[in-house]
Amino acid sequence: MRDSKRLDSSMDNNEPVPAIPLKRRIAESRDRLYRVALAWCGDEMLADDLVQETMASGIVNRRQLRDEKRLFAWLYSILNNNWRRHLRSRKVHEELDEQLAADQTGPFGNCRELEIVCRVRKAVASLPVEQRQVIALVDLEEFSYCDVAQVLNIPIGTVMSRLHRARKSLLARLETATPESAVAKGPMRVVK
Repeated sequence: MRDSKRLDSSMDNNEPVPAIPLKRRIAESRDRLYRVALAWCGDEMLADDLVQETMASGIVNRRQLRDEKRLFAWLYSILNNNWRRHLRSRKVHEELDEQLAADQTGPFGNCRELEIVCRVRKAVASLPVEQRQVIALVDLEEFSYCDVAQVLNIPIGTVMSRLHRARKSLLARLETATPESAVAKGPMRVVK
């Protein structure tokens, strides 16, 4: 009974409910946000900056979150807004391929696996921004189409068409970029 009186009195006083668990959940979402930001921009430092801005905005504006179950969608919306703000502020767009590091094979790394990862990253980085955003949220973070539509503020049909075009483009780019495909086709012969 005392607990219910305390709860009622705290509600009457309009005291804020401690948001420590929410702050912790926002802080723990850093790696997920970073993966998506890196997929979108292709630059590790910029991705880190975008994530920092997103987390700071999320913590400062946490009272605007209406449903804690939608925390990740809300954070990705903030990340999307920060990404768009960055793109607007940058007049000259750099080629993302130039920003990607060359082969980062180390002495202990699996060379083949690193080559595949590098090729996929380059192929994703070469996609238009809109397609990169959708493919990162759906395939990397496993968001539903509905959630992606809400995060990016676009119709669900647009999500589906962008995803289809992105996957089709990635498949074409990866098929033409594989060294095995060039070897399998063999040398060209001249026909007269």
